[in-house]
Amino acid sequence: MAASVDGRSSRAGIWGWMLFDWAAQPFFTVVTTFIFGPYFVSRMASDPVTGQAAWGYGVALAGFAIAILSPILGSVADQTGRRKPWIAFFAAIKITSLMALWFAAPGSPLIPVLLAFSLASIAAEFSTVFNDSMMPRLVPAAEIGRISNFAWGLGYLGGMVVLIFVVLCLAASPQTGLTLIGIKPLFGLDPVQGEDARITGPISAIWYFIFILPMFIFTPDGARGKALRPAVREGLAELKSTLKEVRGRSGILRFLIARMVYQDGVNALLALGGVFAAAMFGWTITEIGLFGIILNIIAIFGCLVASKLDTVVGSKLVVIIAIVLLSIATLGIVSTGTDYTLFGAIHFSATGGEGLFASHAEKAYILYGLLIGIAFGPVQASSRSYLARSVSPEEAGRYFGIYALAGRATSFLAPFMVATVTAVTGSTHLGMGAILLFLIGGLIILLPTPYPAANPHNATH
Repeated sequence: MAASVDGRSSRAGIWGWMLFDWAAQPFFTVVTTFIFGPYFVSRMASDPVTGQAAWGYGVALAGFAIAILSPILGSVADQTGRRKPWIAFFAAIKITSLMALWFAAPGSPLIPVLLAFSLASIAAEFSTVFNDSMMPRLVPAAEIGRISNFAWGLGYLGGMVVLIFVVLCLAASPQTGLTLIGIKPLFGLDPVQGEDARITGPISAIWYFIFILPMFIFTPDGARGKALRPAVREGLAELKSTLKEVRGRSGILRFLIARMVYQDGVNALLALGGVFAAAMFGWTITEIGLFGIILNIIAIFGCLVASKLDTVVGSKLVVIIAIVLLSIATLGIVSTGTDYTLFGAIHFSATGGEGLFASHAEKAYILYGLLIGIAFGPVQASSRSYLARSVSPEEAGRYFGIYALAGRATSFLAPFMVATVTAVTGSTHLGMGAILLFLIGGLIILLPTPYPAANPHNATH
């Protein structure tokens, strides 16, 4: 454990904490969103409808467990004092589950694969709860927004590095057997058997194991508290009192509700934006992967800018700007078809040139995607620092547990509305438009919320 300076962490300790995001992000980038998830839906299942439904149930199962248990574990962590043993426990579960994805060959039973993916998702989220709750002890309050955004950007960089490696060196066409740069997949992987997608589980596991080590070595943990059994008993009692307490802390309650609403929209936009484009333009996995790389490059830049902006103007204004940009991007996306954008105000020829993203409509879509890339990191990182500035280090665990609950409690609602509006209207564009209700609704709730949220007399940025 690194020494601290004036009760705060050393530079090595802060870097160890920030590297957690670098370590964790490839799971979300290459397994959940861009490589393994599409492989599961399109090639493991008997048909895409079955695959999408099964994958959705796996995501829902993980989300339900996270919503129920995150606040409980956060409260228990406050009682035990130390976060690292919890992170180590869930890291073991995550790594084991990700390694198991290697066995997800085409035609394999879906349920064991879904259970492994769900366990990895649950463990990843729980580890994040404990890692986030360490933040108020590391640096002075004025620095929290900077390191939160910088760490988030570092995470996107890590995810992008792994995604680029997979797209260029591992993900091959089953027809040609070659990757995007015209080479055979490294390690002798067979794309016909989905090995180029299945390997993302073990790669993410190994990456996670290596890069969480600096946090364990250098980042100071909380002082040892109660033993596990009394900590569980008192943590549950504390959680019950915290939920009552939150109702009396109107600023924090309002912030958590606002975050619950707009985060639903953010999650749905990230989960469905690439799928929406792939369906409309016929994008391949390679093109979806390249779209993800573009978004991650822009996200790194967005987080670096937000890390400075958060320190100057505060977390609240950064979140507001990010939600506005995401709303504009969503409106742009739903206004775009195969030969037009801005609801037909600008028309294009239906076909473009040769190569990737050849049509003008695809290029317009990517431009709207750049706004998403700029904003989706800061909206999450500055939300994290918003809460960290609003609670004391002693109560951070239980409040970040409730924060995780607020981010997951209704996470099914935005995708459900998108699906329902799409089914009722027969329009994927109107379905995606439902996301705007969550982004704008969350913004409306957030605007009068005080900052820091614990201070009912301060509603400034």
